[in-house]
Amino acid sequence: MVFHSTDGVLNTKVGYAGGTTDNPSYSEVCSGQTGHAEVVKVEFDPNIIDFSKLLDIFWDIHDPTQINRQGVDIGTQYRSCIFTDYEPYIEITKNAIKIIDRSKRFDRPISTILYESMIFFEAENYHQKYLFK
Repeated sequence: MVFHSTDGVLNTKVGYAGGTTDNPSYSEVCSGQTGHAEVVKVEFDPNIIDFSKLLDIFWDIHDPTQINRQGVDIGTQYRSCIFTDYEPYIEITKNAIKIIDRSKRFDRPISTILYESMIFFEAENYHQKYLFK
């Protein structure tokens, strides 16, 4: 919801990425057997908002130091991760992680995994814009 309401963000879709099967279902992802993470695909206009600003939002809306969980949700599907195959964004992300770790902004090191890939499977329709329903 945060990304969806950000100026410059054109569209968001929730889905799955980083796993070993094509077109997984929510129940398959939750089983932990596919290796997918639950993710949000963010389409944006770089003339209005740049990738670094989106990263700032990303760091603010979750705990990027937790491994395989977010709050009370536990499992590999809840790992902190970023998927991009665009080389400039890969470098920006790597640098941001180094800067944040050095700054001691968080009590623990960043555990966010950077995947240099964009294979994304859209989640079932009932998951889309879930907080608006």
